[in-house]
Amino acid sequence: MESLPVHCPACGRDHAYIPPVYPCPCGSPTAPPLMRGAPVEPITHRTWNDDWVSVRCSACGRRDQWPHPELCCPCGTVLRIPVRPVTPHGTPPAAARPSGPTHIPLPRTAAHPRPSFRPMVIRTARDAVSAAALYLKWLGYREVVQPEVRPASRIDLRASGLIAQVDSTTRPTVLRDVECLWLNALNASVSGVLFSLAGYAEDARSRADGLAIPLFVMDLTGTPQPVNSPADELISTGP
Repeated sequence: MESLPVHCPACGRDHAYIPPVYPCPCGSPTAPPLMRGAPVEPITHRTWNDDWVSVRCSACGRRDQWPHPELCCPCGTVLRIPVRPVTPHGTPPAAARPSGPTHIPLPRTAAHPRPSFRPMVIRTARDAVSAAALYLKWLGYREVVQPEVRPASRIDLRASGLIAQVDSTTRPTVLRDVECLWLNALNASVSGVLFSLAGYAEDARSRADGLAIPLFVMDLTGTPQPVNSPADELISTGP
């Protein structure tokens, strides 16, 4: 599938974005039609209604709701990719085009190569925690436990040698969340990992870099993306 050039207005990085493909009930792969040339929108406040988009299957004409395409820039900004609206007859309006290279992550050097990660679509806050748990298991963590009720410590997931927090709110994760996770991990003599749906405040990301806490941003497809060097290293080497 052809990629779309995307420019991050926050840090100036250029990316080549390929939209996710979903299986239509008819069996045909379906992807949201992207608008070339339209500016991307940094997500600073989430609403569940804005996070879904109508997509029509080109094979059978069926119309379904799928997660709105998003790109997690390494600077921590989450960008919403413009999508052509579905017209009554399924004929999308025309659009334009610009350009740019993609971000190259660290190469994977884990001892045991992993299969492709299979995400789960996020529709609720609980889904976000479940998606993070799947990802931790994919990374190689054992005994990943998701408590039925969130404890006062705000720790959403525990695994062998690890605790994780999943921020499913509609605003970027703040500095206090990073520091609280680090203190909880320090007291338990384990590592800490943070997942966020809306990205991170600049001071929160800077503090996480200094404390070597891996930060991930998740879009509604349920696929975490690393946004700092500790997260890149975790993916590369595993637990």
